[in-house]
Amino acid sequence: MKKDREKFLREIVDAMSPSGYEEDAVSVWRRRAKKYTNVVKGDLHGNSIAILNEGKRPRIMFAGHIDEIGLQITYIDENGYLRFAPIGGWDAQIPQGQRVIIKGKKGFIKGVIGKKPIHLLQPQERDKVTSMESMHIDIGVSSKKEAEKLVEIGAPAVIDYYYERLQGKMAVARGFDNRVGAFIVLEALGELKNEAEKLNASLYAVATVQEEIGLRGARTSAFGIDPDIGIAVDVTFATDYPGMDKNRFGDIQLGKGPVIARGPNINPKVFELLVKTAEEEKIPYQVEAIPRGTGTDANAIQVTRAGVATGLVSIPNRYMHTPCEMVNLDDLDNIIKLLAAFVRRVKKVEDFFPFQ
Repeated sequence: MKKDREKFLREIVDAMSPSGYEEDAVSVWRRRAKKYTNVVKGDLHGNSIAILNEGKRPRIMFAGHIDEIGLQITYIDENGYLRFAPIGGWDAQIPQGQRVIIKGKKGFIKGVIGKKPIHLLQPQERDKVTSMESMHIDIGVSSKKEAEKLVEIGAPAVIDYYYERLQGKMAVARGFDNRVGAFIVLEALGELKNEAEKLNASLYAVATVQEEIGLRGARTSAFGIDPDIGIAVDVTFATDYPGMDKNRFGDIQLGKGPVIARGPNINPKVFELLVKTAEEEKIPYQVEAIPRGTGTDANAIQVTRAGVATGLVSIPNRYMHTPCEMVNLDDLDNIIKLLAAFVRRVKKVEDFFPFQ
């Protein structure tokens, strides 16, 4: 991956971006988008939209959600300890003992998630996962008054983890799910910025908000854009590590290329063109069978207005919804290439009517 591109990736995944509080990551995304197009805007919901070739048909929408799971401060007790609730889907085993960053009144505040130590747990308690309601955040103050000077009710927080390179092309970060999708859709638009006049279509790269709490930003942005073709870019479950059942979830590996979804949520013509494009461009790819709604922005995009020819291209991801999600950087570059090459091949809306 080019240094400038990886720098953007690092910046966007290091930014705090829980659902409903995406402003820091949005700022990074929009600043980058302005290097690629003069048409960058937001909507009332908070979605960010970069447009290339506005006015042409078909209209293609690439959607990657920019929000992550997080925490929200719900109560401050008399001793200055903060109670919190989850934003999005958490495994309650994850937060215990973690450091956190809270968006405070005058900047970011550090804290730790505390619980009773194992030495003091009753035998029956040791075999149970501690509920998040039983945990607290300790920011190192001794009173409610001190805490309230720093933090207010409703403030967002995230685990204090950041982007790191491991061996080879492997990288870990908090919330690759799915700032990496927002990163990819914008970089795919950037690949096409110097050939806009040659394209038959207009392209809308969208960093959607609030996916983790119900695909909300995809629904509103797709309604506003009214695309003919929509491709969601999200992470999917890699099955190449211990404990994963390939019989149930398929064979999905890091470094083996984009994962192209197939199933009722996916327009068959979009699927076919994605596969054809990958093969013609010699881009490695994997196929994932999903016999239902996908649980991604593709699900909302497909049923917008009178329907959208929808696809889903995913990044293999290990350890989803933990602070150390892992991806392979080659997969990211290959998805960017695939999406850009797909746009070059789009000719007319009628090519995507299924069963004809």
